[in-house]
Amino acid sequence: MTKALTPTVSRFAREGTAETRRRHRVSSSAERERVGTRAIHHLPIRVYYEDTDAAGIVYYANYLKFAERARSEWLREIGDDDVRALRASGLLFVVRRCEIEYQQAARLDDLLEVETRVTGFAGATLDLEQTIRRGDIDLVPMKVTLACLNSAGRPARLPAALRAALASVLPA
Repeated sequence: MTKALTPTVSRFAREGTAETRRRHRVSSSAERERVGTRAIHHLPIRVYYEDTDAAGIVYYANYLKFAERARSEWLREIGDDDVRALRASGLLFVVRRCEIEYQQAARLDDLLEVETRVTGFAGATLDLEQTIRRGDIDLVPMKVTLACLNSAGRPARLPAALRAALASVLPA
């Protein structure tokens, strides 16, 4: 049985609009578990020969490429119009920080899944947890902080429509 390579997003209706003053964050593991089903993006990725080294193991830097693809697809799915408006206004996201742990290797022809979940946001930054897994096995968990920049390369506040979409996936 072959799995389809189709990204999916799970999202529930917004439950309240209360916001914290500075950073919107899922703080406890219980809250992360509860929010987990509200806004998780899954992107399937097949490991091709070009992704591997001579031994058929995924080259370590390619996990970052897989995560980048998943973030791009996630942004498209949470609001394609918002992303177009973001680009039209000259704003863009860059990786400010990435914390990655290589737990197990993926191999040639593996079907992987990259899970992306919002863990918080503030002003000009967006915090995500991404996990690359094979079946039920977590291979590479990572924490990523994105910064929103304007066309001059200066930090810029997240657009209101994007903040509203993000707030809808975090607990009130």
